[in-house]
Amino acid sequence: MLARLGDRLAALFRATAPDPFVIAVLLTLLTFVLVMIFGYDVAEDGTRSALGISDVIGFWSDKNGLWAFLGFSMQMCLILVTGHALASSPPMARLIRKLASLPKSGAQAAAVVALVAASLGLVNWGLGLIGGALIARDMGRAMEARGIRVHYPVLAAAGYVGLMVWHGGFSGTAPLKISKESEITSMFGDSGITMEPLLLTETLLSPLNLIVSLGLVIVAAVVMALLMPRHGNVSGISSFVPASSETNDNDRDEAKAFLPRLLEDTPLVNLVLCAMIGWWAFMYYLPMDEGTPSGLWSLSPNEVNLTMLLLGLLLHGTPRRYVSAIEDAARGCAGIILQFPLYAGIMGMMHQSHLTEELASGISSLADRVPLSEEITLPIFTFISAGIVNIFIPSGGGQWGVQGPIAMEAAQQAGVSPSRMVMALAYGDQLTNMLQPFWAVPLLAITGVKARDIVGYTCLLMLIAGAWITACLVML
Repeated sequence: MLARLGDRLAALFRATAPDPFVIAVLLTLLTFVLVMIFGYDVAEDGTRSALGISDVIGFWSDKNGLWAFLGFSMQMCLILVTGHALASSPPMARLIRKLASLPKSGAQAAAVVALVAASLGLVNWGLGLIGGALIARDMGRAMEARGIRVHYPVLAAAGYVGLMVWHGGFSGTAPLKISKESEITSMFGDSGITMEPLLLTETLLSPLNLIVSLGLVIVAAVVMALLMPRHGNVSGISSFVPASSETNDNDRDEAKAFLPRLLEDTPLVNLVLCAMIGWWAFMYYLPMDEGTPSGLWSLSPNEVNLTMLLLGLLLHGTPRRYVSAIEDAARGCAGIILQFPLYAGIMGMMHQSHLTEELASGISSLADRVPLSEEITLPIFTFISAGIVNIFIPSGGGQWGVQGPIAMEAAQQAGVSPSRMVMALAYGDQLTNMLQPFWAVPLLAITGVKARDIVGYTCLLMLIAGAWITACLVML
């Protein structure tokens, strides 16, 4: 039954959903119109004034708009190419093939991909994003090679679920920022509002989050297994990507002099760079200072990229093999390069026009009108508003910077647990990633599917997961 419903939703989205670039342009237009109608500027004396077209275009095109994600875009490109190169190395390829040989059916394959992607997503969102995509692709190849019928778009959708759990994991932006006094001071500024930092035991390691996040991992695996069609037409991986994208060492000119061959075809150069990165990795992951935690618990895209660069260099062995793998992966960066600036522009318009604040405040204020305890209603409405805001600002850090102060101030005024509000915002931010194609761009590049092929399945998962989160916020 669930598989048939998923197929119908997928067919609907395949018939109606445009390319993610078109979606980004349409969201830009929608945001522009909303800002022109509801946005405003605030003078030094606190008075509000309407915005003109030039004002909004300025918000969209300045350094806090279109160009705000330049560094982040490069990080995403590096995550894609270093992760792709790592997975294509002979040892990792054998490991992935071994894992992909375990499932005996398409449903089991989808469950394994979802479990891997979600588990990696709880450790770090970048690992969940790239690892989920890679295991989905290679699972599709292994199942097709073994003659087991699977619907490849369901596997690709399962590889995306790490982005549905990440904000409750160790790279969650909101819980990490609210645990630092400097971040709290920066967040509230001169508003006069103060609060104590929240320990991770109150947020990420709280009973609420442990139950919610573990439940989401299980829900993702079960739902993806049930969504895998058992009968009828299925589309294997060969309908979306070539039989193999592994690099071939014989593709390059072999007639080289001794010195170039020595430098390019032996591990010498790789080992020099690996020694430098290895020294950093030792200091970062195994700090010698007593009381200093391992960097494993505070990974950012930079650390993920440097770690995957180290592992990729080691496992490929020679510069020529690694460069060839990177060149093969770099073709998938087009979507990131083209679309991320557009979403940065959307965020710039929303933030600088105060539209995000109005949206978050308006939805949160609805909690006062519901005849239930604010301890229940305020986190639920914060969860809902965060999901809506994430459609327009699909950056956890950007969303927390805008909506975090509103949520914390509302919690103080209503006497609601601030840790509960932090996690409600985090859950809303991560949930609608299943509908927002921003984060799917790297996955689409690796798996070869289109957004319209997977969004029907991820949308259905989003609804079920949203019901689970809501139930937890009500009962726990």
